[in-house]
Amino acid sequence: MATYHELKSQAEELLKQAEELRKQEVAEVIRDIKEKMEQYGITSEDLASYGKKTVSKKPAVVKYIGPNGEEWSGRGRTPGWMVEAEKRGSSREDFAV
Repeated sequence: MATYHELKSQAEELLKQAEELRKQEVAEVIRDIKEKMEQYGITSEDLASYGKKTVSKKPAVVKYIGPNGEEWSGRGRTPGWMVEAEKRGSSREDFAV
């Protein structure tokens, strides 16, 4: 039966082998990725920006102003003041800027 030190030495050797194999595989994967990037004309900037949602830099333009100066762009959920005004018979055009 093997001793603790023998098993520990074997485990360390296996870890070294595994790390070398990982390095080889990573190098192959990187070569493959670079080849495909070249094939399809993909740049590192394309990779960095892929899947990112574009966020509008400028605020939405106010289209409606409520009776107490509330502002609404017409986007998203209808604000309470507009819902109440429409229930009372007003139209959105009454509050248009």
